Amino acid sequence: MARHIDLGRRGEGLAADYLTSAGHRVLDRNWRCPRGELDLVTLDRGEVVAVEVKTRTSLALGHPFEAIDRRKLERVYRLGWDWCAAHGMAAARLRVDAVAVITASGRRPVIEHLEGVR
Repeated sequence: MARHIDLGRRGEGLAADYLTSAGHRVLDRNWRCPRGELDLVTLDRGEVVAVEVKTRTSLALGHPFEAIDRRKLERVYRLGWDWCAAHGMAAARLRVDAVAVITASGRRPVIEHLEGVR
């Protein structure tokens, strides 16, 4: 498997563990539909949360959050509504969160979480 895919999966696992410890319940991981893929879907305080996870090994190419532009954010919202419709939750409240994971070799991962990204 490609190194970047392994890195992404590791980051998604760390993000899921972090969110679970913060009170989220993971509903889905790597959910796919014809329009794309959601990294994580969680439930937090009655809201369905579509979570975009960005993982890097350093800040050399910029902070992971910098990779989430307006177009990507709009796509995550659309996919979140697609997930809700596919799971009979069309009337659910939807929020989009972003999680940055920085996993420098030999160091403890750094995880940052932004709630309600718009």
